[in-house]
Amino acid sequence: MCGIWAVFGFGNNGLLCACHNFPKISHRGPDAFKIEYDSRVQNGYLGFHRLSIMDSLCGMQPMRLHKYPQLFLICNGELYNYARLKKQYDFEYVTKCDVEVIMHIYEELGADATAQALDGVFAFCLLDIKRSRILIARDPYGVRPLFRLRDKNGQLGICSESKGLMDMVKSYPSDWTLEPFPPGHYEEYELLPDGKTKLLTSVNYHKPGDKPKFQEYIPWNTLSPKDIHGNIRKLLTAAVEKRLMADRRIGCLLSGGLDSSLVAALLVKLSKANNFPYKIQSFAIGMGDSPDIVAARQVADYLGTDHHEISFTPKDVIEVLDDVIYQLETFDITTIRASIGMYLISRYIKRNTDTAVIFSGEGADELAQGYIYFRDAPSKIDAHNESLRLLKDIYLYDGLRADRTTSSFSLELRVPFLDLQFTNYYLSLDPALRQPQDSIEKHLLRSAFDNTDLLPSNILWRHKEAFSDGVASIKKSLFQIIQDLIEDRVQDVELKQAYITYPHCTPETKEAFYYRKVFESHYGGQAEKFTPYFWMPRWIKGISDPSARFITHYKTDEKVED
Repeated sequence: MCGIWAVFGFGNNGLLCACHNFPKISHRGPDAFKIEYDSRVQNGYLGFHRLSIMDSLCGMQPMRLHKYPQLFLICNGELYNYARLKKQYDFEYVTKCDVEVIMHIYEELGADATAQALDGVFAFCLLDIKRSRILIARDPYGVRPLFRLRDKNGQLGICSESKGLMDMVKSYPSDWTLEPFPPGHYEEYELLPDGKTKLLTSVNYHKPGDKPKFQEYIPWNTLSPKDIHGNIRKLLTAAVEKRLMADRRIGCLLSGGLDSSLVAALLVKLSKANNFPYKIQSFAIGMGDSPDIVAARQVADYLGTDHHEISFTPKDVIEVLDDVIYQLETFDITTIRASIGMYLISRYIKRNTDTAVIFSGEGADELAQGYIYFRDAPSKIDAHNESLRLLKDIYLYDGLRADRTTSSFSLELRVPFLDLQFTNYYLSLDPALRQPQDSIEKHLLRSAFDNTDLLPSNILWRHKEAFSDGVASIKKSLFQIIQDLIEDRVQDVELKQAYITYPHCTPETKEAFYYRKVFESHYGGQAEKFTPYFWMPRWIKGISDPSARFITHYKTDEKVED
């Protein structure tokens, strides 16, 4: 996890932009930073904030190699197949840094093949001075963030987070478009003599569920056409294994739910097999003995992790709420609610441990139909299409939450459930198999690990908690606590006029209004591009709040629990 930043075509303002804006993403890479300017490129600057995970000696960026003196690379990413690509194409690596492979692929195979050859998560900008080209790309699920700023005159800026570009929108009047760079896309620009740019091509090279074009980590012919459960176990295990590469300590978030518990169990198993010199640290957060704290404690005892429990109070919530919204760059209700616990747990990890790489279970609900409302899908095809939609937009919601809360405290997040080979296989299975069975979400995923002793049975089959509820109590949800805390921060008259003040995604509650007001104070005018719609359950009538607590099924589950 690092921070990348670049501007082209800003004339004499380029250096001023760098001085004022580049430092705003320093949290993404506190170990070192560098800004580079080359006289062969008019008005172009590339900046990099580094979090050192691999090759602390030679992995600094912007990366340049003697073999390709015309190339500059900035990349925030982890490329799990860099060693396989080296062997496949007989590349000669200069550093031990995985992202070096991008430069070799570009030179050997061309711009069109570069992003498609990568098995990993990434956002990169490659400057080719000799050919006067700029190549920008982002991984298929947008695990690594990227924003793009441009105008009709050819000025172009990119940054890992929009906060590194917002001042340019405010300071230099133009017809700006600032928006997230779309996942699974690459764009190639011509670099003009005055340093400005011209878009040549924009390609959607990968969509959710597509078969990867790179050489797979697990050869397809080693999978059994009859043993679906075995294939799921094999591919998810491989997804965790390939993400073990790091020179820094690895840990995991652990809520005690299915997703994080599976990842934690596989991580512990593989760390032992690979003779890690330390115990895996696990981290759980909650208010008192919340459901998540209790379940995570059981999992940690079962796995033998170095377990940490973080307790928080309503005072902590109100203390960090505004900063959470600033870091997230969204006003989405569900995303903000679910981010508070993750933000606080990330802060704890940074302040109290030497763990720098964090595994988590993001992506499983979208991929494996884990949300409670999937029980109401009209058909298996509707359910399948909803999974594809959620995965396509995950970078705006759960993916965004996971990245920003951890990166705020210089932690690198790894999400095995969004592995390209694993998602491709899982989505290729009969849609009927992937639907909830007997009112149990993610039934197929749970069944694949049943009777393996990887986890206690009650954890493997633990029901889905509502958004952010697991960290609070059954009697009072976290969102109810938040609503009580901000009741006096929004006046009744403000809420009545909300449809005038905010015609896009008009807030209907004081909680939503407060989120929007804080968002606009930092990212005014960007609401439609950053948050095109509120995350809400599908197929449920008469519900205006995204919490699953308002879905009948969830209330039924509560009665079962009682």
